[in-house]
Amino acid sequence: MTNLAKNIKITPTGGPLGAEVRGVDFSAPVDDATATALNAAWSEHLVLLFRDQDISDAEHIAASALFGEPAVAASRSYHEKSGVLPGNDVVKHPEIAVISNLGPDGVPVMENDGLGSGEVVWHSDNSYIPTPPAGSFLRALEVPPKGGSTSFTNQYLAYETLPDDVKARIAGLYTKQDSTRNSAGVLRPGVTAPETLADVTGPDHPLVRLHSVTGRKALYLGRRRVFPSQFIIGWDRAESEDLLDFLWNHATQAKFEWGHNDWRPGDMLLWDNRCVMHHRDPHAGTHRRIMHRTQLGREKPIAA
Repeated sequence: MTNLAKNIKITPTGGPLGAEVRGVDFSAPVDDATATALNAAWSEHLVLLFRDQDISDAEHIAASALFGEPAVAASRSYHEKSGVLPGNDVVKHPEIAVISNLGPDGVPVMENDGLGSGEVVWHSDNSYIPTPPAGSFLRALEVPPKGGSTSFTNQYLAYETLPDDVKARIAGLYTKQDSTRNSAGVLRPGVTAPETLADVTGPDHPLVRLHSVTGRKALYLGRRRVFPSQFIIGWDRAESEDLLDFLWNHATQAKFEWGHNDWRPGDMLLWDNRCVMHHRDPHAGTHRRIMHRTQLGREKPIAA
């Protein structure tokens, strides 16, 4: 029988986070016992890899619902106002976001109105809204022969390994999270890049976040571009930039990182935005790369 909890095999990556899950087919029903086992594995490993998932968008959404309520990506509203959805988005389900490197004519390009083929810098999804998603679930439809690796960094460990004086210094601090640019640094449709602190639109989030399920503390940096895209509330520019430089350099060290370097069609990656940041390597832009992504479990970050 398919999707029995007793048949699930979980193999850790051997890195500071991540595990591959076998014995699950998201085209078939998943019972409560199996869902409970998968959620426990997600809490333990932070990132889960499922391979060979030949499923529809509706089944993708149903699989996401095992881990939290699916939500429409926050970026969609910007594109709807402009009248153009990114990635030639023709899917029927608004919960599905198309992550594509195609231009308007369907040909691969380096830059488009979405994430293109270039680097996507370290970030946590949708940190620019008051209630970011707890998780993201990315499914590969078409991938280039090389490039486009996706890496993850463990922000529990990033926090736990901070010097005690830095932990004391950042306790109770909040940062402003700018909403004007996407994860590839592209200005969103219909907005103007901020030049002053007053121009920055977006919520204030705690630098140290309490995970709502595990109760563990994690460093929560969200996203950062050129000043004033992120700054510490109530601090002057020089002090804010110095501390954020230190925290970002610390949080993205290789010792906290694991990467999925061999994408295949049918691969699915589930990650926890509450305690993980992710990054995408660039690729040549000469081959199609099409992914479908859901997000789930929107919640307001809990200050630790």
